Amino acid sequence: MERILYGDNQFFAVNHISDSKSREQAIRFKNNDAIIRTLDYAIDAGITTFMCTTHDRIAQICDVIRANPEKYKDFKIYPCMPYAHKYANAMTELGIAGTIKQYVPGNLFGTMFKGGKAFISKDYVSIMELLIDAEMKMFKGVQTPVIFLQNVITDLLLGLGMVDLLKGFHDHVVKKYNAEAGFITMNMPKLLDTLEGVGITNPIICASINKADFRMSGGQALYEKTLKERKFRAIAMQVLGGGAIAPKEAIEYVCGLPNIESILFGASSKGNIENTVQNIHFFDGK
Repeated sequence: MERILYGDNQFFAVNHISDSKSREQAIRFKNNDAIIRTLDYAIDAGITTFMCTTHDRIAQICDVIRANPEKYKDFKIYPCMPYAHKYANAMTELGIAGTIKQYVPGNLFGTMFKGGKAFISKDYVSIMELLIDAEMKMFKGVQTPVIFLQNVITDLLLGLGMVDLLKGFHDHVVKKYNAEAGFITMNMPKLLDTLEGVGITNPIICASINKADFRMSGGQALYEKTLKERKFRAIAMQVLGGGAIAPKEAIEYVCGLPNIESILFGASSKGNIENTVQNIHFFDGK
């Protein structure tokens, strides 16, 4: 994985600091041209990987990438699924069976049969595979070397002890998409124990890692111990601690930790993108 990953929160009005900033970003990025322009800023700063949700608008961004193969030949996307709001709304409006019917990919008899059989037998792994395939349709023709399970599902499955679904996600991503599976979580130590327990070695785990102990279940000390002593590939997100830490101080802390393979950040302006990249390179070189 690349050292620096660019995230998508700012494009879809997700801001951990203020609601007013969220509203401002929603207006700023209401058109896809603004998203593409900002992605180009990130590319110009040396970033080649975009880690994003499977929001419907991402499909339109993928259309632009496919239409410009030379420009984006080195550009990769790390999809993060599911986009929870989409399925929550569908479950409310359509129910479980209706949601499966709405989102299973294609109209082939075999796919529909698999979905029906899975629902009747409550084969949740097969249902999950269908939903993964539905989410991945928008990325056809785009490089997706790592595919992530969002923390809202990862941590739910972790809490319920449904480890077979975590393993099922991993195995399907590897087998069907020739990609690596990644997991986003708010409880890195427990997730690592669980993944190793089902035979997933050296997993990719994206978690909140920051100096403010923000959204770090188990606490900062345990996270630092886990990073120092355990074998896995860590991606640090929410490094600013929800806005509690100054950017330079935040990046210095994360860059000083062992076993942080990648740093994920989001920024909405060219200047902030460039400053963040420069700070990471600076503290990596110290």
